[in-house]
Amino acid sequence: MNGAESLVHTLVNCGVDVCFTNPGTSEMHFVAALDHVDGMRAILALFEGVVTGAADGYGRMAGKPAATLLHLGPGLANGLANLHNARRAATPIVNIVGDHATFHAQYDAPLATDIASFARPVSGWIHASTSSKTVAPDGARAVQAATQAPGQIATLILPADTAWQEADGPAAPLPRVEAAQVSSATVDGVAQLLRSAKKSAILIRGAALQPRGLEAAGRIAAKSGARLLCDTFAPRLSRGAGIVAVERIPYFAEQIVELLKDLDLLVLVGAKPPVSFFAYPGKPSWCTPESCQIHYLAHPHENGTAALESLAEAISAAKEPAGHAELKRPDLPTGRLDAFTAGQIIGHFLPEHAIIADEAATSGLGAAMFTANARPHDHLALTGGSIGQGLPVATGAAVACPDRKVVCLHGDGGAMYTLQALWTQARERLDVTTVIFANHSYAILNFELMRMGAENPGPKALSMLDLRNPELSWTDLARGMGVEAVRVETTEDFAKHFDDAMRHPGPRLIEVAL
Repeated sequence: MNGAESLVHTLVNCGVDVCFTNPGTSEMHFVAALDHVDGMRAILALFEGVVTGAADGYGRMAGKPAATLLHLGPGLANGLANLHNARRAATPIVNIVGDHATFHAQYDAPLATDIASFARPVSGWIHASTSSKTVAPDGARAVQAATQAPGQIATLILPADTAWQEADGPAAPLPRVEAAQVSSATVDGVAQLLRSAKKSAILIRGAALQPRGLEAAGRIAAKSGARLLCDTFAPRLSRGAGIVAVERIPYFAEQIVELLKDLDLLVLVGAKPPVSFFAYPGKPSWCTPESCQIHYLAHPHENGTAALESLAEAISAAKEPAGHAELKRPDLPTGRLDAFTAGQIIGHFLPEHAIIADEAATSGLGAAMFTANARPHDHLALTGGSIGQGLPVATGAAVACPDRKVVCLHGDGGAMYTLQALWTQARERLDVTTVIFANHSYAILNFELMRMGAENPGPKALSMLDLRNPELSWTDLARGMGVEAVRVETTEDFAKHFDDAMRHPGPRLIEVAL
């Protein structure tokens, strides 16, 4: 058994049974080991940003890490944007990066890079194997590090000779580092603050945004009157009929200020105080009122769900929570097809337990509004703000949950960053329906141009935000990668094709002409 085989065996032993990859020469022994070791599903992507984004979507939905396999520093660099998003989502990922053989490093070959320096900004744990006999235990440590609450990226650098030389065998799994429990003193302190607060809110992130945590939060809200909030871009949010609803922090700074202006208490559960995405002339970066007390009920590494349940008991909350969303499927619209009528159609046909991977940007407000009372589903957002996440995250989510329909809502500009994900969806026959909102523009940047105070933009500036000349054809792009695709221009056509996509499995793309 060589080092690569011992590593794959170890990953499988530790419950890591999916590997998203775009390998190169230095990773060939790992690739060969996939045929010699049972239990690892290998999924090829045509770009490393798809590899890392798919691992993010998988980890968010599976609650455990996938492995990535990337080729040297340049391969890692190609995947960094979606590793940034995954880091912001606290997604567990075992990020394996091949390297030149240890004895080859002295020659400074053309692909030689400082891999650790590339990996450091997105990794919670980094290690480079130095011997084939330590690769397996290094892999076990990487899995343990990735699954440490709340989840992080563990990067294991694998020199080629440590993969091909003889190893001693696989390593056993290491104990999982579970989320820490919040102390009773912290719970009691927050309970007292809630009793005395006039206007309070609880800002929730992480696993507590799934049904169990939201039930507890709803009980607290029913007793205390606290508003329930989540981040603008929460990694995974359960929403829809029968689930306690939370308010989403808005995107723009002045909107956040308006939302929070009357608060005298903000309780954080796995979250940080909300700040502006960017600095703007004359607008605040810190959005919580100076007079508002900020207290942590649970930090990200702590069990926010259990903390909310303990807080509900501490304030003697009723068993019945407030704020359950009622099932209200929107009526099918008529008239002009736009982002809002498209959102109505999505909300009408969305199946139960669907997963929405959302990078619709400026076109997403309609879908957000009209799915709030749709059938229960999970929503995956663009956590780190680096566009090109939606298609890969949808891909990974579909691998993690093959029995659930995945709907990817995407702007046309952002989707061009990682459109290769469509090829992987076709190759793996994944049940993903992609809706491309084709407005032929980086529309959000038109807003940002004005908000940043850039006055009287001319034709050169405006052309940098325009996606015409030539105009993208998403039906041709999708069909070229093996995905069935159609362009729709009316509400009736979109309703017909979206309904059909929800009824039948397999990858599908619908281009919505805006």
